[in-house]
Amino acid sequence: MNDTPDPKPDPLQLTPDELKAISAHGKARVFGAKTVVVTEGDRGGALYVILEGRCKAYVSDEEGREAVLSVMGPGEYFGEITLDDGPRSASVITLEPAKLLIVPQAEFRALLAANPDFALHFIDKLIRRVRSLTKAVGNLALLDVYGRVARLLLDSAREEGGVQVVERLRQTDIAGRVGCSREMVSRIFKDLVKGGYIALEEDRILILRKPPARW
Repeated sequence: MNDTPDPKPDPLQLTPDELKAISAHGKARVFGAKTVVVTEGDRGGALYVILEGRCKAYVSDEEGREAVLSVMGPGEYFGEITLDDGPRSASVITLEPAKLLIVPQAEFRALLAANPDFALHFIDKLIRRVRSLTKAVGNLALLDVYGRVARLLLDSAREEGGVQVVERLRQTDIAGRVGCSREMVSRIFKDLVKGGYIALEEDRILILRKPPARW
């Protein structure tokens, strides 16, 4: 008998019932790795639901500097902000081959209008996403680089067998999300490993004990 508790559902992911409801209103399409799906500033009227693979949402300037907003996986979605017919607020690129469900704006609006419960769940997810982004902005303003890296690891972790696990979050992803260089993240990781706070595996990070608030 397996006594390991089921992992808590991610509040930003669609539940199986929500995914089933929305799937009837869109079409699935496969994208290759490193494919830009939407571009910041463009106008487009579709919601994208990630069925397989991972995608990165980011903003950039004319000099090519980039700030990562989020790294998303199966069950998460993007493009909902364009329901107001405004321009895309961020670009999204696939990090690996990905299968996305594309729901046209008109179809998504019809789904929300015909299913009040789904609409309420969707609003709740939007609120949670706004809270998450607000917290991220606060971390950038109030924490030093080490504090931002430590906070991102803790916020991204889930419990597995009594150990906090962060899966498939690369140092380049972390650097983009906390606003520093990959080399700085590498140095912080070396200190955390040396201090016995984390262990690095091929495709995940183990948090062995809570990193200190200040280094």
